[in-house]
Amino acid sequence: MNSSHPLDRPAWSALTGRQAHLALGDALALRFAPDYGLFAAARDDTPASQAAMAALCPRDGALGLVEVGERPAPPGMAVIDRGVCWQMTARSLNARGPDFAIAELTDADAPEMLDLATLTKPGPFFARTHEMGAFVGVKQDGVLVAMAGERMRLDGFTEVSGVCVHPGHRGRGYSAGLTGLVATRILARGETPFLHVYDHNAPAIRVYETLGFELRRIVDLTVLAWA
Repeated sequence: MNSSHPLDRPAWSALTGRQAHLALGDALALRFAPDYGLFAAARDDTPASQAAMAALCPRDGALGLVEVGERPAPPGMAVIDRGVCWQMTARSLNARGPDFAIAELTDADAPEMLDLATLTKPGPFFARTHEMGAFVGVKQDGVLVAMAGERMRLDGFTEVSGVCVHPGHRGRGYSAGLTGLVATRILARGETPFLHVYDHNAPAIRVYETLGFELRRIVDLTVLAWA
């Protein structure tokens, strides 16, 4: 589990760094508070750390691990989902400014954001995920139809996440435009944008590569629940 790069264990890096204020747990294991997300990480592979991480999972809940290499389930837990993701970063971008109107999303938009994410399933998204960073969107007739924003924030890095478009509004460049805008703002702060995308999602990978993102590493997404 030892790693010299913070992105090899982004949840641990975020929870022990810039987003420690959103963490539950102790020195052995941490997770984001459930309203924000399911991502968690143990300090190491010792039985004490693994047990501490398991204790952070409600009996009717789940934990998500995103790390280099497959992670086994702690005693008493089971792997209920597993996926292979490209972890991509961008040192520079080919993005132009969006050619459509941008809405700066706020707490008032939270119910619509959750509804859109629930419909389109861009990845884990909960009642307060939108508070993890800035989100932007597209509205048609006052209705939110597309969005993108920030999730895990590490020293020197911020994750682009929550990228989704309502099925009835796809094919208009919203995904690329919003991703490019969020990533451009991250770069302007002197940070490196990164993102995760399932390795089988070839259309999304092509969009991100066109914007200037490159594969950094293959990482595993493991979802755990009580057996």
